[in-house]
Order: sequence, then C-alpha cells, then structure tokens
Amino acid sequence: KAEKSNTTTVTEFTLVGFSDIPNLQWILFGIFFVIYLMILLGNSIIILITRIDPTLQNPMYFFLANFSFLEICYVTVTVPRMLRDIWTQKGNIYVLACATQMYFVLMFGGTECLLLTVMAYDRYVAICNPLNYSLVMNYKVCIQLVAGSWISGIPVEIGQICQIFSFSFCGSSTINHFFCDIPQILKLACGDTFVNEIAVYIFSVVFLMVPFLLIVASYGKIISSILKLSSARGRAKAFSTCSSHLTVVVLFYGTAAINYLQPASNKSEGLRKLLSLFYTILTPMMNPIIYSLRNKDVMVALKKLL
Repeated sequence: KAEKSNTTTVTEFTLVGFSDIPNLQWILFGIFFVIYLMILLGNSIIILITRIDPTLQNPMYFFLANFSFLEICYVTVTVPRMLRDIWTQKGNIYVLACATQMYFVLMFGGTECLLLTVMAYDRYVAICNPLNYSLVMNYKVCIQLVAGSWISGIPVEIGQICQIFSFSFCGSSTINHFFCDIPQILKLACGDTFVNEIAVYIFSVVFLMVPFLLIVASYGKIISSILKLSSARGRAKAFSTCSSHLTVVVLFYGTAAINYLQPASNKSEGLRKLLSLFYTILTPMMNPIIYSLRNKDVMVALKKLL
C-alpha cells in the first residue's frame, strides 16, 4: 500500500529462483521433481525398514528413522514451492507465507544439527562404553533426546522470525533466491539491520558450530577407542558403523557453515544459491544412498523388503 511518504510498504515478495537461466527452466523442473520424488521414496524406505525389520530395532536406527522423517519435512518446505514457481514462471509470495517458510527452514535446519549430534553421541556410547550401551541408551533416553532435538530450537526461531519481520520492507521486493532465507530478507528491510545480523551470526554459532564441536569431540573419543582395538576386523567394523553418519555430517555442515558463517560480501548470489541447494536438497537426497551403501544391516533389510 502506498503511504503518505514516497516509500511503498511491501506486502508481497518475488522469489527470483532460477529465472536468470530461462532456457533451462523446464529441465530444472524435471531435475528437481525427480530429486524430490527420490528424497520422498528413499527416506520413506529407510523409515519403513527400520520399523519392520527386527534386526534394526535399536537406538542407532531409531535415530536414523527420525532423521529420515526430518529430511522429508525439510525438503517439503522449499522444493514444492520452488517447483510451483518454475511451473508458473511466477515467484510471488506473501510476506506471511515467506515468514512461515523461513521459520520452518530454520526449525528443521536447527533440528538436523541437534539430531546429528545425538547420533554422534549414540555412536560414542556404542563404541566407547559398549557394556553399558543398552542401559545408557534406553528407550526413554532415546525419546528424550529426539524430543529435545525437535523442541529446543523452537523459541529461538520464533523470536528470530518476529525480530526480522518486525521491520517494514520498502523499495525492492525481489528476493534473489529460491526460498525465503535470512540474508536476502534483511537486504530488503528498511532501517538498520546490524543487530539482526549479529543475532543471525549468534544463532548460526549456537546451532551450527556448538553441535559440530560436540560431534568432533565425540569422534575424537571414538577414533581413539577404535585405534586401541587389537583386531583389524573389529576396527573395520567400528569404522563402518560411523562412516555413514560422518559423511552426512561433512556434507551438511560444510555447505551450511560456509553459507551462514562466511561474510555475505565474500559470496555471489549464484554461489549462495548453489550452497543452499547442497544442504536443502542434495544432502537429503544423498542420505538414504549413503546409509544404504555404507551399512550392511540396512542393505540386508532392504533386500529382504524387496
């Protein structure tokens, strides 16, 4: 709506997405549609086999099933909207819808960081304290760890979204991204956003770096314990149970950390979109493949299901 001043208050944004490469729009639609179906199918199969196969009824696969469900939720926040924008050649999104999308992206992203940390702790207990594993990682503790991962970030994310969208948005309404992300929204805000930018860095450190350091500490202990094993076969088996999780951690944290912790002035918009594609779409697609190919128990359960 036009106000008495010469500024215009924005009530709707336009997501640019990949409209800067118009000749590839339908190819991109086909690629992202197939990837989305692969994510849904792959993660659903992981959830199914961990529920019905008796050999996978332990904490490790309980966490894996929750992680697969989280990945389905995570991509569903961004990909269907992106496919709709490519199909209609329009990227219009209301401010409220943009705020809602950003909230769920942050919530699921924060939950993923915490759940990866919980999975690292599970591997730490299994390898470094195997005699007490069933006692330490009992069903009640597993439920509490998963619930804590889902719930603990909610108040922080609500507060951050309210803080960001308390600004008026004036001038340009174009978001050069395929979903509503914090840096792009802050660029459109009227007024001084310095405090908000600091809050984003603090949020990134808390939900990215602190869990990552805990994961590194866990794997430091795990590797130390594995190297002490006298049997080469035992060492190989211990490493194989951790390799899938470690690969996912590197993929997710590597791209997310570069995107949120590196100064915005050091990245082009094209690079930011590419990095976002990695941790929002490509990593969830790779997770079922990684856990299937690098885990013999999952492969056996998958063959039995087929």
